[in-house]
Amino acid sequence: MPKIFSSKSKQLETEIDSYLDRVNTAGLLFLEGIKAYIEGKTEYFEKKYIEISDIESEADEKRREIKQKLYTYMLIPESRGDVLGLLENIDDIVDICEKVLEQFSIETPEIPEFLKSDFLKLAELSSKSVEELVKGTQVFFRQVNMVSNYVNKVHFYEHEADDVEEQLKRKVFASAEIEKFSHKVHMRYFTEKIAAVSDVAESVCERLSVYAIKRRI
Repeated sequence: MPKIFSSKSKQLETEIDSYLDRVNTAGLLFLEGIKAYIEGKTEYFEKKYIEISDIESEADEKRREIKQKLYTYMLIPESRGDVLGLLENIDDIVDICEKVLEQFSIETPEIPEFLKSDFLKLAELSSKSVEELVKGTQVFFRQVNMVSNYVNKVHFYEHEADDVEEQLKRKVFASAEIEKFSHKVHMRYFTEKIAAVSDVAESVCERLSVYAIKRRI
């Protein structure tokens, strides 16, 4: 299977790589932000939140530049629609990572000590799903036959995140330590927000799988 880029579109390949680097960074900042919040490192958390907000803006700008070049210079015309669709969907990853930290910054949920390791585990699984999605997207452009390997990993991490999410919510609502029902609902809300990152990654992977199949036909 030939690479999707020709020598004439080498600059576009570089720009897409740059865009995907930002998506990967967003996943890492998401994890570092959650970890800092759980550890009570407020200033460091806010620093990560600002950084991910900047990355989100940079990613949006880079995506617009790529879109303009795809149409202006008629690069990779046979795959242009799929590439644009893929980039548009991947952008949802950066958005949700930024939004989760924003909600932590605004609402400052009080996470009980006995739940902290579960929240951290959930964040790690969601971050891993983003990492594997980015890798899968990178090989889509170079070794499309390898895409399914990374898609399977995203499915694995998303499934693991679902399990942790359910266990965490059960632990929250069964706990006598959390006395107020409103506090339990708040914990459920943030559990779902963190898990949603892996859900979005899986959703994008479904599209990536379709685009990969189309390229192999």
